[in-house]
Amino acid sequence: MDRPALLAAFPVVIDLSIYWGEMDAYRHVNNTVYFRYFENSRLEYLGRLDWFSFEEETGIGPILAATQARFRRPLTFPDTISVGARVVRIDSDRLHLEHLIVSHAQNAVVTEGQATLVTFHYARQEKVPVPEELRRRIAALEGKPEFAP
Repeated sequence: MDRPALLAAFPVVIDLSIYWGEMDAYRHVNNTVYFRYFENSRLEYLGRLDWFSFEEETGIGPILAATQARFRRPLTFPDTISVGARVVRIDSDRLHLEHLIVSHAQNAVVTEGQATLVTFHYARQEKVPVPEELRRRIAALEGKPEFAP
């Protein structure tokens, strides 16, 4: 599999094993499990931004506002997948991410996904603008100066 070609545009890529228990009665991975795969790559992305330390300092964390998936091919056990995460757009108070799941056994993209994360001040229970510091960190991770403030 040419993983770099399929996921080259994604600054964060994680590898996960498919487990037998993730399959459903139709003998493929249940549709709800893909959202956990997305979540795992998102958490790795946030970790690379060191957002959790930033949240401790500022009270501003991410909150998932929306997510969706386009299933292109079924996954089955056994397999290993690579899951990519990247920010594709930053609005005043939210980040738009793309996810891509690639099957090693199939050497193909099996699922495409999107997620919207709102920047949320948990103590005040309200959304807030994306902080400049997070914009700088995202720009550095993505290699996209246009994301910086």
